[in-house]
Amino acid sequence: MKASRSINDNSKPIYDFGKLIDSFDFAAKKHSFQRRKDPQQSPYINHPIGVAKNLTDAGIYDLATLQAAILHDTVEDTDTTLEEIDQYFGKVVRNIVEECTDNKDLPKDERKRLQIENTPFKSDKAKAVKLADKLYNLRDLQRAVPIGWSFQRVQEYFIWAKRVTDGAKGVNQTLESQLENLYENATFEFEGKTFKCHP
Repeated sequence: MKASRSINDNSKPIYDFGKLIDSFDFAAKKHSFQRRKDPQQSPYINHPIGVAKNLTDAGIYDLATLQAAILHDTVEDTDTTLEEIDQYFGKVVRNIVEECTDNKDLPKDERKRLQIENTPFKSDKAKAVKLADKLYNLRDLQRAVPIGWSFQRVQEYFIWAKRVTDGAKGVNQTLESQLENLYENATFEFEGKTFKCHP
């Protein structure tokens, strides 16, 4: 039996878990030498796993959406191609990953601007991955400021992320509520002082 096509179907579907495991295996190999920017330099694979968990915690069990969450940084941050994603995981997953992939040939500020501009026009599945991705990153920033970041840079990231996630509203109330709570109430510690994440 295949997973439900409804992105917010709260029933846990029975499907080919081998496809999900294949996605974890592929992402783990592609990200094997990468680390996060937190002081602990956490393994990068923690991130896509956490993004997928944010989706299931919010009641999203659609297989292609979960696979895309696990794979969403492989094309942008490793030597993976969209053709590989298509070959191993199919066109639906490939399309979601493509929607979530920035063009690294563009300057960083332009990539960030395009995320704000383009997010409202993404598919619901891509929007869900984006919401779960930003939720993971924001919680990570609240937990530990990356090496070399100032408190202003943390706040700037929160301000930018809100502009992105505002464009993905209407997809999943749980993810949206969790994000809004962070924007309104979250604080972080920096050099012995407490700051609002979103000023």
